[in-house]
Amino acid sequence: MTGDRGEGVVGVLLAGGLARRMGGGDKCLRLLGPRTILDYAVERARGQTATLVLNANGDPTRFGAYALPVAADVIEGAAGPLAGVLTGMEWARANRPDCPWIATFATDTPFFPLDFVSRSLERIEEHGADMARAASGGRAHPVFGLWPVRLRDDLDAAMRAEGVRKVDIWTARYRLVDAEFTTEPFDPFFNANRPEDLEEAARLAAKLGDSAGAL
Repeated sequence: MTGDRGEGVVGVLLAGGLARRMGGGDKCLRLLGPRTILDYAVERARGQTATLVLNANGDPTRFGAYALPVAADVIEGAAGPLAGVLTGMEWARANRPDCPWIATFATDTPFFPLDFVSRSLERIEEHGADMARAASGGRAHPVFGLWPVRLRDDLDAAMRAEGVRKVDIWTARYRLVDAEFTTEPFDPFFNANRPEDLEEAARLAAKLGDSAGAL
């Protein structure tokens, strides 16, 4: 992507999940060889956005090595990724009012596309849509989204007054477009949810080697 495409976008790294299938703890801090999954996510998101914020609950000092601002969910009770979207919108409004968009990235997905933001912006512009989500292999990946900060108040009302928690329920109210990505040579939205997924991700990381950041 060209640098100016990400200038108006705050990147929100979603690390608020409970990781039950991984035995608890922070999935994003699990190792793929010598590096954490979060290392990969930060590297790939940083080049697509004006700035990054980590959405995570609990003690923020565990992420101190990343020198990133950490924003806890503004909706309590493990309200899911939609709470991370709202948190990102609120953080952007308070800290980067020059950025009209936030892009959300799952931090258990170490090889997501380097052009996610630029392709999403193009799709929104082409179709006059309100927002975009990623898709690959016939499957949508709603955690990877490009969201307009102008809808912050609408999302806040939906979550607090209506109890909306599912991403798809909220996005159905707006013009949503998919940003499609190929699954060859592998699905870039492969995520490490279970211990066996972590092993596969480590094998893939080793196979990619230094080329991982260029895919």
